[in-house]
Amino acid sequence: MGKTFQILTLNKIAAVGLGRLPAARYVTGTEIAEPDAILVRSHNMLEMHIPNTVIAIARAGAGTNNVPVKKMSERGVPVFNAPGANANAVKELVITGMLLASRNIVPALHFSASLHGDDATLHKLVEDGKKHYAGTELRGRTLGIIGLGAIGRLVADAAIGLGMNVIGFDPEITVDAAWSLPAQVKKANSVEDLLKHSDFVSLHVPLLDATRSLIDEKRVAAMKAGSVLLNFSRDAIVNEDAILAGLASKHVRCYVCDFPTSKNQNNPGVIALPHLGASTQEAEDNCAVMVAEQLRDYLEHGNVVNTVNFPSVSMPRESSFRLAIANSNVPNMLGQISTKLAAAGINIHNMMNKSRGEMAYTLVDTDSAIPAKLIAQIAAIPGVLMVRDLPLLKEI
Repeated sequence: MGKTFQILTLNKIAAVGLGRLPAARYVTGTEIAEPDAILVRSHNMLEMHIPNTVIAIARAGAGTNNVPVKKMSERGVPVFNAPGANANAVKELVITGMLLASRNIVPALHFSASLHGDDATLHKLVEDGKKHYAGTELRGRTLGIIGLGAIGRLVADAAIGLGMNVIGFDPEITVDAAWSLPAQVKKANSVEDLLKHSDFVSLHVPLLDATRSLIDEKRVAAMKAGSVLLNFSRDAIVNEDAILAGLASKHVRCYVCDFPTSKNQNNPGVIALPHLGASTQEAEDNCAVMVAEQLRDYLEHGNVVNTVNFPSVSMPRESSFRLAIANSNVPNMLGQISTKLAAAGINIHNMMNKSRGEMAYTLVDTDSAIPAKLIAQIAAIPGVLMVRDLPLLKEI
């Protein structure tokens, strides 16, 4: 049967995702002591003891703030994620948030729920009270989107479909993302430029040092008077004190977010949802399937797709013998690896090497089996973080 992989699950992972890991080769469970890999959703792993047996972590979602990525990088362990798998779910919630704010849905619901009396009394109360909840339509309003990745692009497309004008800002936008962006999206020259012209602002950036408190006191002040801020990314991207001050001064009309806090609780200008961004069955299924397939491809073939700390390396199998090597991105690593293979009489059939920041990753297909002694010699090269022997497994 060949090797069996032990997979520790730290949260409930959708069955359709686990189904992509064949039971004949994979054992999954919550009580595995020496796992080969870990599947996780929201579990906080930052202070967790991660066994030395772990060679991969896969997070069934986009963000990896709950995973000790730096520590894993130092061990040569890739951290997979599922960018875009929950994009539609978040897009729909952003549109919901705009409608909640523009049509005063939340206070209107509270008003209706507070009414008492027979039908005639309720009808009179409704007719008398509804004028307090009159809203505005989205059509013709301007939506500013900061971050034009998978979610931002879907939000832009949906907003255009609703008749909105859309402007976007993303200095890190990729060529592929730019090509898939609707042509109607206008480019803002800066965050401040976008804020000044937007009736609604939606944030779709990861939480990094550069994006922490991206919306601070100065940028709240730069927002168009009476505008709405939507944050379905990460709470710390918005300086909460700054946005609450903007609401108190009536400069900002509403803050819609996915992050209830003790500060924003019961604030009439805040609509705080209980972290519902990716909380649909479809999104959970999509994320689970995506990371399970990526994890299997890595464990069996060494291919790396969608990680937050490794370069993308995917090489078709042309040989039954393969070596995967993670190492620090320093000079002459390939030379040393090739020299050791040649000295052992191992012919390289195919090779692919890529780097990403301080991390480099190499796949080497050879014409013959690689002796354990040679693998140990390569592992001993200074800067090599992990070496894996990946003989071709029997198809199942």
